[in-house]
Amino acid sequence: MRHWTELGEAQIPGTEQSLYLYKGKDDFFIKISGGHELMSTRKHGSEDALGSLPCQRLKHSDSASVLIGGLGMGFTLAAVLAAVGPNAEVTVAELIPEVVEWNRGPLGDFSGKPIDDPRTRMHTGDVAKLLRQSRACFDVIALDVDNGPEGLTKRQNDWLYSTKGILAAQQALRGPESILAYWSAGPDQAFHDRLRRCGFMVDEVSVFAHGKKGARHTIWLASIDG
Repeated sequence: MRHWTELGEAQIPGTEQSLYLYKGKDDFFIKISGGHELMSTRKHGSEDALGSLPCQRLKHSDSASVLIGGLGMGFTLAAVLAAVGPNAEVTVAELIPEVVEWNRGPLGDFSGKPIDDPRTRMHTGDVAKLLRQSRACFDVIALDVDNGPEGLTKRQNDWLYSTKGILAAQQALRGPESILAYWSAGPDQAFHDRLRRCGFMVDEVSVFAHGKKGARHTIWLASIDG
């Protein structure tokens, strides 16, 4: 039987739901109201991939500008920092202040404390608002703000996966060599097709959540067609 200790609770803005941080014997995990586990320090292979895969496609990563939507447990941020150079700047938009504090505390040791890296810029707020305000700013945009195109934690997240949200992200990219990446718990053909209709070439990558067995998650890597 699995034993755990609750370490923190955080209200999800704009909803009646909360996130809960738990500590197990040698790991941490975050659940949403109702008991659904969103992420853990043991299973983060796809979060790593969301950070590393788009950055590996950049021709000039030394001074890349990257936007990450959703801090989570810091693994995507850590993967981005490992893939870019010393002059890069990585902005992380996290809606829930407590998640940032959890990463400054007990979670930080598991991801290597990436929010303390001098290249990291933390923004406590909605990544959608940043996208609406940005024009030709980022070489990579990596979004992991929900369970995928079908929002689980916050219905307003649906905008990020809508045509308007995709086009806003497209305008925030610097140019044809830039990459827009999305994380999802599973495949979604309708969303894949929507990216293509917005003018992107799309690679859909299936990644194990942990090791080389068990659940697979989906990463979409979208680049401007032509």
